[in-house]
Amino acid sequence: MTPDLPRLAAVAAGMLVATLLPAGAAQCERVDHDGQGYVLCAVEAAQEPALRLFQDGADGAPLRTFANVRRTLGPDETLSFAMNAGMFHADYRPVGLLVVDGVELSPIVTGASRDNFGMLPNGVFCTGGAQPFQVIESRAFAEARPDCRLASQSGPMLVIDGDLHPRFLVDSDSRYIRNGVGVAPDGQTAWFAISNRPVTFHEFGRFFRDGLGVRDALYFDGSISRLYAPSVRRADFGRSMGPIIGLVEQDG
Repeated sequence: MTPDLPRLAAVAAGMLVATLLPAGAAQCERVDHDGQGYVLCAVEAAQEPALRLFQDGADGAPLRTFANVRRTLGPDETLSFAMNAGMFHADYRPVGLLVVDGVELSPIVTGASRDNFGMLPNGVFCTGGAQPFQVIESRAFAEARPDCRLASQSGPMLVIDGDLHPRFLVDSDSRYIRNGVGVAPDGQTAWFAISNRPVTFHEFGRFFRDGLGVRDALYFDGSISRLYAPSVRRADFGRSMGPIIGLVEQDG
């Protein structure tokens, strides 16, 4: 049975929901909104320490694939889910801010540009700061410099304080498989989503705002968007990625 979005949104509001997944695993489910299908993975505040950003391997080279990410894990660790987590240059290095375990690996970029990343306002997904999860507009982030255990910058913002990005068009013909992240209003849940089929920015933004009730959401990427989620039998392959975010479960 396909889960309904009102029930899933209730999880973000703090209501308990039964799950058959192991303790510590992300709850990934297939959902529908306005005739479009998505896979949605929920990470709760208690799971924030298990969330990881992956960029380079021990040899200093970008990991690029879920298979390479899995090879970095310890013998008692399992990758519960993962997806690409931001835009990258031709060498697979991040375009904007990347913070891994409190260490800044790439600086924030606040200027506008013609690509999706520079379609201002763009934003930063931050974990482990004042709230477990936050999506913060990039210029506000650069001014405030909040503490983050993990942070990844991308753009554009999908939802900004409850409003869709002002440049999204209802009748746009630009459609891609897209992925991104939204944060519950109380900061206690992060929703990671990817569309099953090509969608517009407007459709994707409405999924977060209207379907999940989030007030802030960030676009990670399109066309190269990939998901690893064994709980829904997804292990996408193909094009290489830059930053990758995933939840790591401790076995046993």
